[in-house]
Amino acid sequence: MEQLKLQEKIAYALGDAAANLVWRGALAYLAVFYTDTFGISASAAALLFLVVRLSDGITDIIMGMVADRTNTRWGKFRPWIFISTPFLGLFMVLCFTTPDWSAQNKLIYAYATYIGLTLAYTFNNVPYSALMGVMTSSDVERTSLSGFRFAGAFLGGLFVMGFLPDMVAYFGSGNDAIGYQYSMYVFSALLMFLMLITVAGTKERVVPVASTDSSLSREVIDLSKQLPFILLPLLAITLFFYYRSLPTFVFLVLIAAFTAFAIKRLKNQPESERSRVQQDMVDLLSNKPWLILLALGFLTMMFNGIKYGVVAYYFKYYVGDELLAGKYFAALLIVSVIGALCTEFFVKRWGRKQVFIMALIASAVLTTSMYLVGAEQISLIFILGCSAEFFAAMMPTLFFSMLGDSADYSEWRTGRRATGLVYSAGTFVQKTGGGFAGALVLVVLASYGYNGMDVNTAVQSIPGMLLLMSVIPSVFALLGAAVMMAYPINNQMQATMTTELIARRASV
Repeated sequence: MEQLKLQEKIAYALGDAAANLVWRGALAYLAVFYTDTFGISASAAALLFLVVRLSDGITDIIMGMVADRTNTRWGKFRPWIFISTPFLGLFMVLCFTTPDWSAQNKLIYAYATYIGLTLAYTFNNVPYSALMGVMTSSDVERTSLSGFRFAGAFLGGLFVMGFLPDMVAYFGSGNDAIGYQYSMYVFSALLMFLMLITVAGTKERVVPVASTDSSLSREVIDLSKQLPFILLPLLAITLFFYYRSLPTFVFLVLIAAFTAFAIKRLKNQPESERSRVQQDMVDLLSNKPWLILLALGFLTMMFNGIKYGVVAYYFKYYVGDELLAGKYFAALLIVSVIGALCTEFFVKRWGRKQVFIMALIASAVLTTSMYLVGAEQISLIFILGCSAEFFAAMMPTLFFSMLGDSADYSEWRTGRRATGLVYSAGTFVQKTGGGFAGALVLVVLASYGYNGMDVNTAVQSIPGMLLLMSVIPSVFALLGAAVMMAYPINNQMQATMTTELIARRASV
């Protein structure tokens, strides 16, 4: 097993630094931009976040399939990173641009640009995430690479989350709409530069055992026939999440029963009668580590996404210092880099499963404590927030390195490996969790009567902000710890899989 050079790990990490100029910028500031600058209501913004996630359910899976079936002299995944980068930079700017249009046309513009941003992110980040799985066959190196990746992610987040409020004030000179737009010009240029370093500085090494493939167009047509099994559950969950009514609950239960029946029927079908797409789906649905990680990715993203999504509101209205939010984000992200880089040390001592559970519980306890902190206790807010973030930073680091293990598990058990599809699901649940987290922040604020264009409604919404900063996200972290206890891959199983897979690939 080849050990990756330091410069290649850094080159890979810079890709997530670039991606997080988009990801963490949208996660931290898009909600407050929509309600307080762009001028749409909290409930309309919440529905926007949820609807866009429906498109992600399709595009992530298609992108995973396309990437898995791409073969070029530059590899499977790097060409897609290169092609998608300019579009990602473009929609980053457009998303934070406020046109002087009517309220209805502005809402249409918000849908179009946010969908464009998520599509560009899918075409870029699904291949980027899958790239980790083919740079090395060593699970130890993947954990190290994941640590570098998320150190880069947190550094990218540090720029956008830490400096955006001050940049908006500087470029806008009192006009936040102009301030946001000009700030995104800077971040977009930086994004494209960093992504090019990733493409040039990394190499794809792991080549799975070849299989007979049908044409991609035929498989996309086949996938379209399976779309109801993807879209209907997402639609049911979205409707119940937004409306929380008896009819939407009944619809959710019926769709869940229908989906379970369809999956059982597909699994019982003889393998010779399945298409390639159906076989990929069966492999994933029979992959217990992947299913557990899928649930865990959603829960941890809800935990982190809710905390990040409410910070701008929390400091603006509860603490009373809007610019302090940037300093708080900067402190969190500095600690996050340390937490990501420390993950490998803890894993070597206790193993990934144990460290993941510890991180979830510790971060939940510290986050819950935020509920008791007064607005004037700035130092305590920073101490508790940074302490919780040290452990929270380990979650995505472990999650993406363990996705590689689930791809190994599938290849070890079935002889088939769909790295892009495995990682596309990882990015999908992360984006879905982020979308639902942002929507939940807005739904809770709307339930307290918050209106971003009327400052007087902020006072009555402060209790909701306090819950979103503490108790509500902690519930998702504790659920994640319970789910992680069922994860089946231990150190011994991982060592066995790695050894046998290397022998199989060498014999081909």
